[in-house]
Amino acid sequence: MNSKTLFLLVLGGFSFFSCKKQLLVSATNNDKIAAYLASDSTFRNHLYSVTLYDPKAEKFIYEKDADKYFVPASNTKTYTLYAALKTMGDSMPGLKVLERNDTLYCKATGDPSFLHPDLPQSKVFEYLKNHGAKTLAFYFDEFENQRLGSGWAWDDYNDDYQVERSAFPVYGNILRVKSAAYQSNINIPEFKNSFAFRSGNYDYLKRDINENVFYYTEKLKPDFRQDIPLKISDALTIKLLADTLKKNVVLTSKTDFSEAKTVFSMPIDTVLRRMMQVSDNMLAEQMMLMAGGQLTDTLSTTKAISRITEKLLSDLPDKPLLVDGSGLSRYNLVTGRDNVKLLDKLLSEFPQERLFGLMAIGGKTGTLKRYFASTEPPYVFAKTGSMSGVYNISGYVKTGSGRVLIFSVMNNNFTHPVSKVGLASANLIKYIHGNF
Repeated sequence: MNSKTLFLLVLGGFSFFSCKKQLLVSATNNDKIAAYLASDSTFRNHLYSVTLYDPKAEKFIYEKDADKYFVPASNTKTYTLYAALKTMGDSMPGLKVLERNDTLYCKATGDPSFLHPDLPQSKVFEYLKNHGAKTLAFYFDEFENQRLGSGWAWDDYNDDYQVERSAFPVYGNILRVKSAAYQSNINIPEFKNSFAFRSGNYDYLKRDINENVFYYTEKLKPDFRQDIPLKISDALTIKLLADTLKKNVVLTSKTDFSEAKTVFSMPIDTVLRRMMQVSDNMLAEQMMLMAGGQLTDTLSTTKAISRITEKLLSDLPDKPLLVDGSGLSRYNLVTGRDNVKLLDKLLSEFPQERLFGLMAIGGKTGTLKRYFASTEPPYVFAKTGSMSGVYNISGYVKTGSGRVLIFSVMNNNFTHPVSKVGLASANLIKYIHGNF
């Protein structure tokens, strides 16, 4: 055997053992997570998916049913986040305006921030309040949408997480009541005479399903606080604008806005941060409408999602089936590897510091505050999604070895309390943090 042949044999042996070592490392990673999942009884008897991805190495570390569709609940908001970041700049396009004689024509963009009780004051408010026009003429014709979403529960109409959508929300489209002195302690004074007594066994205000009449019972507690979705109409929006701005406000149609200028309301991250961290459904629905408006010039959730999935998300491995921007509908379906690919796109296209600051932060902010201990620095940045029988968490984890990994844990069809599955999912992420 000559020296060249011996060298090739030795090289081949090293290559064999090197490949075998890589396979063993991969198998070890799979075995570790599989063994962990098998050890936690919470993950038995329901459908779940786990996907773990290394964006730097561009490879999957672990996949279990990553290609299976699950109801995402509020994981849907991450798709809305991407759409908003890709279609709008640093500031929210609050209104398109056109001055003609003594009238200011205003085209709604879907911006949710006008007098929203949980956001800073919009610059649109200041602009309209201080403008010298005698008449404000609002144009809502490009809102081609149902007020409530496809697949939303009809009997949740009174709950604060199911707010009606509109072309130009005012006061967040909610009535905020802060105590039993409801006639004086509300965010919209115009509704002070809209309360009525009705005997019943509930200790909260219940709006009539068809109109803005709010019923209370003898069981109403003095210190209660409640946000109640309003029954929205164009006429109500115009009335609220007129009452608030102390101006003549009317509806208009068939107006050419081709030469209109844009009035910006506030930094977009202010709205997106609240949308993601506290999982604000109203903001998510309006942001999806706004993103669609940028792409189609129509405020339509259906058209928005169609254009966004075709134009911005065509490279996802499995086509997401979305019907709203918030995740309220059980008709939404996505896969774990779609979630991971979307999060990978976000990480590659936007600064990590900005992106992580928009997410719920483990032990620090939003829906992840209770499931993780407060650490410095924090190591989990993610979006949760929950409803009856559904709990998902997808995002980024900084591991003890210094890696940034992308994960998606999806749970559907369980009978445990949501909090139990949420804690089990968080514990899995803690395990990944400590062992990878």
